Order: sequence, then C-alpha cells, then structure tokens
Amino acid sequence: MATYSAGYLKRLLAAVERFEGLFGRWTETQVESDHIQSRGVFPTVRARDGQDRATIRGLELDVAEAAGAAARAVTVTGAQIAVAGIGVLDPIENWSLMSSPKALFTPQEVRTTAARVRGRLSTMIDEAEAASESATPGFAPSELHEVIWTAAAAHWTTHQYRVAVREASEALTVHWKACLGRNDVSDTSFWQQTLSEGEPEPGKPKLAWPGPAEDQTVKSMRGGLAPLAGALNNLATGLNLTVRNVSTHTRDELTEQEGMERLAAYSYFARLLDQCEIRRAEKPEDT
Repeated sequence: MATYSAGYLKRLLAAVERFEGLFGRWTETQVESDHIQSRGVFPTVRARDGQDRATIRGLELDVAEAAGAAARAVTVTGAQIAVAGIGVLDPIENWSLMSSPKALFTPQEVRTTAARVRGRLSTMIDEAEAASESATPGFAPSELHEVIWTAAAAHWTTHQYRVAVREASEALTVHWKACLGRNDVSDTSFWQQTLSEGEPEPGKPKLAWPGPAEDQTVKSMRGGLAPLAGALNNLATGLNLTVRNVSTHTRDELTEQEGMERLAAYSYFARLLDQCEIRRAEKPEDT
C-alpha cells in the first residue's frame, strides 16, 4: 500500500477545503435539484434568475482550478462513486457535469464526497504522524522531486509501478526540454548534448555544474574525483538505459520496492539538475 507523508496529506486536505469553499459560493448562484426532480434527463443545477453571467463564469473557473487540485485527494482516499452504466468516477473532478443534460451527479453528492474525503484524510494524517514517530524511518513517494512524483502519482496509487516509473522518467526529459527550448532533438541526444563538456552553441544551451571546471570534488583522494559536471552525463545515460528503456520496452511489472528505488534514483538526478546553471551561447554583437 502506498505511503504518504503527513505534510502531503495536509496539502491535499487544504485543497479539498478550498474546493468546498469555492463550490459553495458557486452553488449560491444556482438552483439545485436531484435525480428525481431532473428525471434523469435534465441538469441538476441551473443559474438563478437575475444572476450576472460574467460572475458565474468567473466562479466556475475558480471551482475548476480548485477541483483540479482536490481531485488527487479522491484518488488517494478511494472516495470515487460508481455510476450505473458508466463506471467509477470522481464527483469532484466531474462537478461541471451537473450543468449538462443527463447529469451524473447532484450538488449534494459532490458535497458528500468532499466531506468523506476530508474525514478519510484526517484519519490518514493521524496515522502518518503516528508512523513518523516510529524509530524506523519511512519512505514517502510523495516527498520525491515534484516533477517525478507529479508524473508518477496517478499510476502509483493504482499499483502500476512500471508505468509510474516510465512516466516519471519521460516527464523529467519533457520538463528540461521545455525549459531549454529543445523540442528539436530526440531524448537521448538531448541529454548527450545538454550535459556534454564544452561551450554551448546557438540554440543548444547546456546544463553545467556551477563553479570553476578545474575544481575537484574530493581533494583528499589520490588525484581527486572528476567534477560532478562530467558525471551527470553518465548518470543520465545510465538511468535511461537501466530504468527508462526497460520500463518503456518491457511489460514486466515492478514490485513496489523496485518502483520506489527507481523513482528515488530519478528524483536524486532531478535535484542535481536543479542545482545546475543554464549556460547559453552569447549572441554575436551587431556589426
């Protein structure tokens, strides 16, 4: 079973509470009904007469944003609702369907789900805080680097550990390609060019470990260690060959332990990259 830190669960709880507040403000502008009143054909909400449409649209955008953050809590707590003929759905994520014909949810069902999620999160927070007092340190995947965990979370919580690792590894490459504007190159070539030695070329910025290139990492060892800048390229290559490629091109499922170890390796790599400097080629002076 996935383990979450108390801090992460508290952030989810805050997201749910924010959603509840904004959802409540929005429903004040609506006339509510239920499945019986709507006869399963009509929406379960409609705008009250005299309400300003621009105000309603603004509130709907606020609720949509809050729902995006709060929906993760529904997955974590397992508070989805089974809808006949449709399957298992998250009422918070799909709150806007109430305004559509044949509405799948009612406002009360959305409120009930949010309350259920809050209750379960409170219990999980108590359990996480109690566990943190144990002498044996725990491992919380949610505390991994943000890029890694954001990509992995949805698959991790459904025990698809191989897919979670694959998505996390690809997300890191996508993240840095976007940061450096390098969508013109394959993933392998991107890391080889971005972490290679030498000066950046126009349109090909590099990530480099900060500090003078001649600095040694450990001076007390014979000859010292190579600068970390040179090792990053090897680390990227090693992770891609032993983790990313394997998780992408095979269907062998990973255990939770194996998945955690691989995500942790990518998380450490991601944090090292965050410490690097982005170096770009100097623009030639106008002549």
